[in-house]
Amino acid sequence: MTSRDSASSEITPEVLLRAYACGIFPMAESAADPTLFWVEPELRGVIPLDGFRIASRLARTVRSDAYKVTVDTAFKAVIAGCAAPQVGRDDTWINKRIRDLYVGLHMLGHCHSVEVWQDDDLVGGLYGVSLGRAFFGESMFHTARDASKVALVHLVARLIAGGFELLDTQYVTDHLKTFGAIEIPRRRYRALLDKAIAGEPADFRKLDTAHPVKGEEALAIVAARN
Repeated sequence: MTSRDSASSEITPEVLLRAYACGIFPMAESAADPTLFWVEPELRGVIPLDGFRIASRLARTVRSDAYKVTVDTAFKAVIAGCAAPQVGRDDTWINKRIRDLYVGLHMLGHCHSVEVWQDDDLVGGLYGVSLGRAFFGESMFHTARDASKVALVHLVARLIAGGFELLDTQYVTDHLKTFGAIEIPRRRYRALLDKAIAGEPADFRKLDTAHPVKGEEALAIVAARN
């Protein structure tokens, strides 16, 4: 289900948070399209935190710490990377308005990034929205092999450690299926969402944010939950 928004001045970061609490999120037709439309899929993609799967080769990469992983140190660069064309994807749904809104959410403490570095170069990452005990994954990118996958492993470890209950991926792709992503009906999703945003919120910063978390620690956290 979609609903097009033509009054661009009416959506603020605060309005965006209320939309997420109702199970709705915005998208644009393309990076060049200045308008947004609201989306509430009939089938919602989620990755169960107790069913997150890591391929053995990826686990070796994470454990090796070949990449340095940080959190909330380069949010604007991550969202720019997600908005940039990539191999097999010439355009994205992330327009300037989307970028401005999520930067605003980041400044409010409700949007976070995970950055993956090779030496001093940002080679991958992801960003998403935190609300209650729910995390809504928005987009990811990579310019080096497995960099976005490493970011996802570290994200899931952080969500488990911080007491999150719901990891929303919006849609399910073949790529996300390899990590255990599933589709659930809207009604079931809304029940999970309502539970996740009620009560004590999770703590995205429960794991250290001042220093990179080692891959071995991230893998141990995920293994203990699974």
